[in-house]
Amino acid sequence: MTDATRNLLEKHFDTAFAAPDGIAKLRELILTLAMQGKLVKQDLQDPPACELLKEIEAEKQRLVKAGKIKSPKPLPKVTEQEITHRIPASWAWVRFGDIAQHNSGKTLDKGRNTGEPRDYITTSNLYWGRFELDNVRQMLIRDDELEKCTAKMDDLLICEGGEAGRAAVWNFDSEVCFQNHIHRARFYKDVDPYFAYRFFEKLNATGEINQHRKGVGISNMSSKALASIVFPLPPLPEQHRIVARIDQLMARCDELEALRKERAEKRLAVHAAAIKQLLAAPEGSALDFIERHFGDLYTVKENVAELRKAILQLGVMGRLVPQNPSDLPASELLKEIDGERQRLVNPKKSKKAKPALSVSQEDEPFPVPKNWLWVRLADLAESIDYGTSQKTCDDSSLVPVYRMGNIVEGQLINRGFKYITPGIDELPNLFLKPNDILFNRTNSYELVGKSARYTGPAEQATFASYLIRIRLLDALINPEFISRAMNAPYFRLTQIEPEIVQQCGQANFNGTKLSLCAVPLPPLPEQNRIVTRINQLMDLCDSLDQQIDAATDKQAKLLSAVMARV
Repeated sequence: MTDATRNLLEKHFDTAFAAPDGIAKLRELILTLAMQGKLVKQDLQDPPACELLKEIEAEKQRLVKAGKIKSPKPLPKVTEQEITHRIPASWAWVRFGDIAQHNSGKTLDKGRNTGEPRDYITTSNLYWGRFELDNVRQMLIRDDELEKCTAKMDDLLICEGGEAGRAAVWNFDSEVCFQNHIHRARFYKDVDPYFAYRFFEKLNATGEINQHRKGVGISNMSSKALASIVFPLPPLPEQHRIVARIDQLMARCDELEALRKERAEKRLAVHAAAIKQLLAAPEGSALDFIERHFGDLYTVKENVAELRKAILQLGVMGRLVPQNPSDLPASELLKEIDGERQRLVNPKKSKKAKPALSVSQEDEPFPVPKNWLWVRLADLAESIDYGTSQKTCDDSSLVPVYRMGNIVEGQLINRGFKYITPGIDELPNLFLKPNDILFNRTNSYELVGKSARYTGPAEQATFASYLIRIRLLDALINPEFISRAMNAPYFRLTQIEPEIVQQCGQANFNGTKLSLCAVPLPPLPEQNRIVTRINQLMDLCDSLDQQIDAATDKQAKLLSAVMARV
């Protein structure tokens, strides 16, 4: 590695720090350079790897003659096609099986195992570069089996199953047994096990390790596959220098990761405090702070997501736009709404609903302006209905069915549909109309309560039975305001979560409970002003997200360019 390349690598630690996955990419680069012989200088005084291979072969024959190992089958020579990059002249390409005796451990079979109970480790104890030994188990192992299934200091242990290829060096004075899903690699002579570990780490970082795995999900790496892996072998002194340099650079990466985590946590904490103050404090104080530090606070999407929630919460608290004394108060609006509901009952356009319980002062989630009211969703709804349970199909010429997967972050996503025939009896009633709100009533705990407003054409789509449709009296109510209220933080925290029922691993929330959920009702003109303001601020959030994406993409491209130069 030239001094210029080393300097370039040092110089761009800051670039890696700025890019979203820059530190992971930097680790990959360090390992790649190491395995190409570009991380430290070669020393002409080092005996070349070809001499080391002779010593390894001699040691191998000595062990065979002493009866300690069986004579290994010769492995095929490394071909030109298998060589992925150039290495220094003093190095050699070998197969892993040429430099290490390796085997898997003892199979756990409680019905057949005999011997003494002994500690043994499994793949659940073996992680990249480390072991977790809090849950070490025992199995019966005979004395004559110990040589094959015991790891000692400086053995390289490699997962055969699970995340095949995951590796760590056993660096404890005590010995330990290991089970059959772990390979033990014991090097014949003068191979630094930590260099070999870093080699496997590099294969994992670059994805090359997948070439030696079989299986989907839970993969495996057979003994034959392990033996055939092509391995770049430097002289032993250079192995030690490479390991020391990798350790130095990885320590710097650790420091960068810790610093990045600390900064991210501080940024999130400062923003959370500002948002909390914004929601609780008198007008202006926290907002002024956010405006002064806007550039620092909104460089990560997590803070933008929290800003979106705060905007909705401020909107339903009456804090986004000024009240207008000329607006007809919500108490009068509610009388009009009730009159319309009664009118609809007479011509049998809707089912007669029981009067909803009024929202007592103790049940109010937070204070609202004087000309607002707290009401139940049932007070505002023409109808609240469950969806169709008819069997669906994939024929896109039929009627699309909205399902819970179509509700994403308060929006209905028009993809991933299933379909039903238009001729079923339910459909005239269960067709969607613009401004219908769909609510997810059953799923995992965190997904129950998702809702979104339908904005498509009338009578061209329906919804599944695990959704509930709220059809509002939209001549007197702005449905978008109610939809925004149902996506505000207070709604889930105070109206949904306390009433969720868990059954058989599923969370449930029924239509009766939904009808009793409390929402704030402003005068209709103010509803319209709030929706307009929310939409303006959500557009700003969209712009922030786009700016973050653009900055992230720019940082990633810069890092890629730097890595290519190195």
